[in-house]
Amino acid sequence: MKSWKHIFKLDPAKELSDDEIDQLCQSGTDAIIIGGTDGVTYDKVESLLEKVQAYALPCLLEVSTMDAIVPGFDYYFIPMVMNSTEKKWMMDIQHKAIKHYKPFLDWGLPLLVEGYCILNEDCKAFKKTNCKRPDQEDVIAYAYMAEHFFSLPIFYIEYSGMYGDPELVAQVKAELKQTLLFYGGGIVNHDKAREMKKHADVIIVGNIIYDDFVKALETVTAVK
Repeated sequence: MKSWKHIFKLDPAKELSDDEIDQLCQSGTDAIIIGGTDGVTYDKVESLLEKVQAYALPCLLEVSTMDAIVPGFDYYFIPMVMNSTEKKWMMDIQHKAIKHYKPFLDWGLPLLVEGYCILNEDCKAFKKTNCKRPDQEDVIAYAYMAEHFFSLPIFYIEYSGMYGDPELVAQVKAELKQTLLFYGGGIVNHDKAREMKKHADVIIVGNIIYDDFVKALETVTAVK
């Protein structure tokens, strides 16, 4: 995972043709994340996983609902929304997941917690998790907490649908020594992918897949 640079994020509630999935999986991306906020069901996740599993590419499930946890993924990412105003999104849902899936964890289920910081007030995830908009100092402090308090493997800056501040991402990266920095949001072309990859360890490309498929593919060559 430390060598990864680029990940495509596929929403199981949105449609992709088999040919588009083939192109994404053979584009040179380092992994595929399956996850979304609305309309995520077990059947949709399972169907998308079966298609991606045909390729020699790590496939990750970002867990957004307990009802759609499908076996067979290479990794399971559990978001800890650090700027949520509700304890539910920081600890309670993680506690519930551990209670339910502890036997699988004992068998070595590859489960990783990612410290999320959501910065787009207009996105669905920000509203669903009742987030508070953090300022620059807040974000840097959350990153410090992710590494030094919680020893999280990933800190994820999520702008979800809008392009973020590269300077802020650079400042966050300077705080992290062991925790990987993921960035997602507004990477809609080659130039934005290259700019944000200068600072983040891994860029996540999602929405543009469904808005402009060709430009989505270009984001891979921008960072490779």
